[in-house]
Amino acid sequence: MKHALYALTALLAIAGPASAIEGFKAGPVIPDFGPIADNLKPDVATPKDQDYRVSFDIADGATPGEKSRQIETLARFINMMVDAGVPKERLHVAAVFHGGATVDVAKDDYYTANKQAANGNAALIAALVEAGAEIYVCGQSATRYGVTNTDLLPGVKMALSAITAHAMLANQGFRTNPF
Repeated sequence: MKHALYALTALLAIAGPASAIEGFKAGPVIPDFGPIADNLKPDVATPKDQDYRVSFDIADGATPGEKSRQIETLARFINMMVDAGVPKERLHVAAVFHGGATVDVAKDDYYTANKQAANGNAALIAALVEAGAEIYVCGQSATRYGVTNTDLLPGVKMALSAITAHAMLANQGFRTNPF
């Protein structure tokens, strides 16, 4: 199963636009990112009348210049939930970046100077922020990598630490997604 998931992830990464991936379509909220399965008929109902507060922990940095599959998971979650009939207003999504992923939320000038490539996640982060996702970066990791508040992409907020951000989100009822 794990190998099949890796194979699907690799396929999605190289296959191009969502409409070009057999069995997948562009999502209704963030169509350029997070393709979702088309014509899926789940046996388990997705409640449409509850709020979903989901946070993601992102520690692994993307390959320089490429889009992070971990970050795209947020777009996929938003897209599939709305496609399943959950009102967008009921979705509360957050991500906490730390470790090697810290630079993935940095502006191109910082990113290019440190990775010798353009930030392949900048458009994805912008789309997530526009869709209402909260994006935090660990201040401890930022200090380690020399990232300042002014180096961050628009909408990204500096937290004291990843631990603090996760505690704050947990106090607000968020559950950390294990993927």
